Amino acid sequence: MATEYFLRMGDGAKIFMSKEDILADIKAGSADAADLGDIPALTDDQMDKMLEIIINPNRIVGVEPGMEVPVTHDIGSIRIDGDQGNSGVGIPSSRLVGSMMHERAFGADTMELGHIDYSYKPVKPVISQEQQTMEVCQQNMIIPMLYGAMPNMGLYYTPDGPFENPGDLMKAFKISEAQESIQHAGDHGIRDMVWIMQRLQHVGCDGVNFDTIGAAGDGDMYASLNAIEALRKEFPGIYIEAGMAGELVLGMHGELEYDGTTLAGLWPHQQAPLIAKAGANVFGPVCNTNTSKSSAWNLGRSVTFMKAAVEASTIPCHVDMGMGVGGIPMLETPPIDAVTRASKAMVEIAGVDGI
Repeated sequence: MATEYFLRMGDGAKIFMSKEDILADIKAGSADAADLGDIPALTDDQMDKMLEIIINPNRIVGVEPGMEVPVTHDIGSIRIDGDQGNSGVGIPSSRLVGSMMHERAFGADTMELGHIDYSYKPVKPVISQEQQTMEVCQQNMIIPMLYGAMPNMGLYYTPDGPFENPGDLMKAFKISEAQESIQHAGDHGIRDMVWIMQRLQHVGCDGVNFDTIGAAGDGDMYASLNAIEALRKEFPGIYIEAGMAGELVLGMHGELEYDGTTLAGLWPHQQAPLIAKAGANVFGPVCNTNTSKSSAWNLGRSVTFMKAAVEASTIPCHVDMGMGVGGIPMLETPPIDAVTRASKAMVEIAGVDGI
């Protein structure tokens, strides 16, 4: 009887597979990414290395000495005082205390401040409080302290915002009206993101994390790229991290462009040059997890996409690794065995610059 090895499904469920079946899933996942993105699949040596990482008998694995990479964070200290659904642990603490815990107890390389709603639009009414908290954090911490939030263009559509929901307009076959609504939302998003970061720069903020760019489609990415460009022009020294929401930019508008490139339908290796062109310092590429496939399939697919993105990018790539992305299971608190294996593969095979 063939020896079977423990691994995970894309939803975190425990499964056991033979070495041959694991390798077959790695190959299938890599082939899927190669086909979709028109990029090279992993080589046999790279797939063999991934197999070794997955079947390692230890519960937790790590990178080889000398291959350590820096780590950046999203959602700020919400993972300390937040609820379980947000991967939080429900410990009552201020954002300052949570941030200092990351620096002094967890050894974080960078940290960020984030509003509980974690989107730019809701920050506007409480910007003075955010400025005050950022200033106090800067006075008490040494590591770079960014401000993080989601562009979240969905908040600009009814019933939450002033513009008609493009989804409703499309259902009524009002395509041009839907495109116009997306354009308006994007323009307002640019204004808000730039204004918020102008205020935070006044109190010594080290930089900004644009988190989950493209969550609302190409209008979301259009707004983010233009906001990044404006901030880079006004603040030449600001540190800008641009992390994506998904592997593919959805064409909700379909005709929006940046620097002459249509945004709809871009894969990670095609997104990277535009992120750099806009003026970001770091690109956070994404590959989504398929919950009905094994972690071997998902990791083979993710590493293939990320390797191509790293090779195409002129700026460092900090791959998005978390619940449901980067070859990690879609689970509120992802299992450490899957997290460390995916992280090691990203560093040693994809060649990412950080996580």
